[in-house]
Amino acid sequence: MAVSDEQKEERAGFGEYLEKAKLGDKNAIGIMLEWYCNYLTILASSQLDNRLRRRVSPSDLVQETLLAAHRDFEDFRGKSERELLGWLRQILIHRLHHTIDEHIKAGKRDIRREVSIEQIHSSIDRSAANYASLIPAKTNSPSSPMHQEERAVAISNELSKLPEHYRDVIVFRNLQGLPFEEIAILMDRSVGATRMLWLRALEKLKEVCEPIE
Repeated sequence: MAVSDEQKEERAGFGEYLEKAKLGDKNAIGIMLEWYCNYLTILASSQLDNRLRRRVSPSDLVQETLLAAHRDFEDFRGKSERELLGWLRQILIHRLHHTIDEHIKAGKRDIRREVSIEQIHSSIDRSAANYASLIPAKTNSPSSPMHQEERAVAISNELSKLPEHYRDVIVFRNLQGLPFEEIAILMDRSVGATRMLWLRALEKLKEVCEPIE
């Protein structure tokens, strides 16, 4: 899902929307949560192996996450976008753990060995941290954690505009950290073709990304 200019303008008024949301404005809550749909979808994709992805849709996981966030928004105590993203990631982590556990209990142990919620938490954190490194910042000064979160959201919105095979190879390589040999098997390509696809995907991402501070 691409981000419209209207959504970008809305995000500039984060504080105002958050204030309305905390007062119980359901429309404001819905608008805010929609801003992070792409971010959460890419994160969810980074946690599903190839076999599990055939059975579980990242978009379904994200919809469940957003529905839970909308329902329980009064539980959110943060005051910043960084805190909101952290809260949404926690909900996504619990949805992922529940989904993986369901498949294990259903006897589909070939999909993924049993994992703890702490392992999913650690994996999500690594993927989230890798977001900001996809596109170099305009300046060489170190980014604050808040700035890195903003960059991650912006990059995920641009990543969502790419063709699926471009998104997949970037997720596999940059967010999951898989070797090209494994990615080649997952994408049914030669290792050389996979490397070239990854390079083209990164180049395309740089083309569609607006300059990010």
